[in-house]
Amino acid sequence: MRHAGEDVPHNECADRFPPNRYPGMDVFVGGERFDALQVGARVLWEIKTHRFDTYPDFIRRREVERELEQIQGERTAAAACGYDFVIGVSTQAHKDALIEADFTLNVVVTGCKR
Repeated sequence: MRHAGEDVPHNECADRFPPNRYPGMDVFVGGERFDALQVGARVLWEIKTHRFDTYPDFIRRREVERELEQIQGERTAAAACGYDFVIGVSTQAHKDALIEADFTLNVVVTGCKR
């Protein structure tokens, strides 16, 4: 299905990192929408491109809480359908915050810019 939002930088990142098997498209698996299905692997991706590093600490904490709710549903759906699941974030600080909240997450720094 077509990318959900009209966020061009986000969609470009989702198509490029990882290489998305279906550029310009999201993937619907197990009742969840994912930003990308990695080329050559059974790996679904959720891409985060917002400017996490610029947020005050309070907003960072709230953002991580909100993201974890979304991520848990996506990770469960991916696993139930036989896929691995990776979260791509733009910065190391965002990765560190997610890993601190849940060390079992597979988080990769994409370097995608806003």
